[in-house]
Amino acid sequence: MLLMTPEQDKKQRGILSEAHFDHEKSLNTYAFFKTSNHALGEDLVQDTFMKTWKYLQKGGKIDLMRAFLYHVLNGLIVDEYRKNKTVSLDVILSKGLEPKIDNSKNIFNILDGKTAILFIKLLPPKYEKVIRMKYIQDLSLEEMSLITGQSRKTVAVQIHRGMEKLKVLYSNQQ
Repeated sequence: MLLMTPEQDKKQRGILSEAHFDHEKSLNTYAFFKTSNHALGEDLVQDTFMKTWKYLQKGGKIDLMRAFLYHVLNGLIVDEYRKNKTVSLDVILSKGLEPKIDNSKNIFNILDGKTAILFIKLLPPKYEKVIRMKYIQDLSLEEMSLITGQSRKTVAVQIHRGMEKLKVLYSNQQ
């Protein structure tokens, strides 16, 4: 760190005081707009002036103070965004935000799925078995072929034929 003479120090303090007077309000407004938090915005603006002071103390030259201050503030805001923030569910609930589950869009799919499960029982046993394994137990063709002792192709054909019969049963119901 370069040692400054008392005259240089006084000059730098004057420059920074003038910048603080001229730009603090607009910097606070900008920081609040970016962070949506008054306290955090004010802290970032103060950090901006502290970093600027340190830069001036090291002998740095600033051509356009306003542009420099906004550049430093933007860097601090980006750093704040990048921080890994974890929010507790208790904090969210204390603010009055309730998690909302909206199944209204899926209700028809849910009801159709339940209806389809009921129709599976009406299939012939060999189709019922493979359809249950595929769509209810979520087994792969290989797993089903191991369980049934049939080839993968045979199981795939039975699934296809079972689905065709299921479609017929479902369309007759409607």
